[in-house]
Amino acid sequence: MSMYQLPEFNLKQSNTSESNTQSKKIKQPFVLILILAIGLAIGVYLGSNSSFEKIEDKVDSLLPVTNLLPQSEQTAQPYVAQTTQEEKVIKVVRDASPSVVSVIITKDVPVYKTMVPDSGDYFDPFGFFNPIPQRVQTGTEKQEVGAGSGFIVSDDGLVLTNKHVVSDSTAEYTIITNDGKEYEVKVLAKDPVQDIAILKVQNTTDKFKSLKLGSASSIQIGQTAIAIGNALGQFPNTVSVGVISGLGRTITASDNQGTAETLEDIIQTDAAINPGNSGGPLLNLSGEVVAINTAIAESGQSVGFAISIDKAIRDIKQVETTGKISYPFLGIRYVAINEAVAKEKNLSVTYGVLIIGDATKNQPAITPGSPASKAGLKEDDIVLEVDGKKIEKKNTLSQIISNYSSGQTINLLVLRNGNQISINAVLGEWDPQK
Repeated sequence: MSMYQLPEFNLKQSNTSESNTQSKKIKQPFVLILILAIGLAIGVYLGSNSSFEKIEDKVDSLLPVTNLLPQSEQTAQPYVAQTTQEEKVIKVVRDASPSVVSVIITKDVPVYKTMVPDSGDYFDPFGFFNPIPQRVQTGTEKQEVGAGSGFIVSDDGLVLTNKHVVSDSTAEYTIITNDGKEYEVKVLAKDPVQDIAILKVQNTTDKFKSLKLGSASSIQIGQTAIAIGNALGQFPNTVSVGVISGLGRTITASDNQGTAETLEDIIQTDAAINPGNSGGPLLNLSGEVVAINTAIAESGQSVGFAISIDKAIRDIKQVETTGKISYPFLGIRYVAINEAVAKEKNLSVTYGVLIIGDATKNQPAITPGSPASKAGLKEDDIVLEVDGKKIEKKNTLSQIISNYSSGQTINLLVLRNGNQISINAVLGEWDPQK
């Protein structure tokens, strides 16, 4: 499964002049033959009728002149949606498109020139010198090296996109709106866990139209999904429509540079997602963003993945209040308990997490100095609940804790030596660099 495909796209422009000429050559004889045929019909009719008034009436009925005009020259009528769903899709796309942007990546790249060595620089007594051209760097030049998508979430220019779209710290980033305006943007924060980044438009007092953010909690499999983005880095605001194909997926996504990360609780859709779509919105028929388009299955057809907008809303709130994105930290190594694990380890419960170190002891069960250590948690403890929320497959410990902030106190229901005890822990801040 792959993602982060942001190649530099160079599409050849098709030469249509020859086909246009051929089209014109075909149309002229066709019209001529049609006119001759109509003239012949009129002549025959005139010869067989003595009443001029009757002839005039018949001639008028034989000449549907407007139908002889090319379609493009006839009076254009607005398209009328044929179904309620089609009408809703058209409205969502029309309303959302001004808020969807292309994210352009530029950086200084080496510029090379082919040089041929001067024969005078070499001693060649036999006259056989054949200089070999050499490729020499002559400097650097700012070039566009990639493109992705994003969407505006505040009137002062906050933009959501994928972290992998803006992963290069040496690059510069700009956005281009649907009406062709270009703005410089700054990367405000990158989520250390999710593939999410928040940008901010710079050096402008313009006000922007933001998209309405929905909630992924109410998503149903089979409901309509609309993806908008800069497909292939060449076709901005490309629209694709499909359905929500699956919920709660866990995928391991990788880029073309060998970086990989595991993404949990991911939404699957069959709305077409292409390279360049990364960071664009996935919308419902109410025009609300429910997810951020992120990855595609390398070996599949119409298998795309998007990150829940709920995670992005959390990030936005953190950036607005603290200027950064952080995650709470408990400091335990554990295995999720199910019936198989409970049977293997002879446990009395089939839910929760078992605190356990690895067999080599290189990864301890309790991180020294961590909130778990300070709270008194021990190896072989089973954590059953967090603030009354039962830990199970559909509600994992990491999902529960991600809803908290560092510095908050949580209450843990712990099973130790067959007895249930209550332990309070103050969450720390996770540093992904450690």
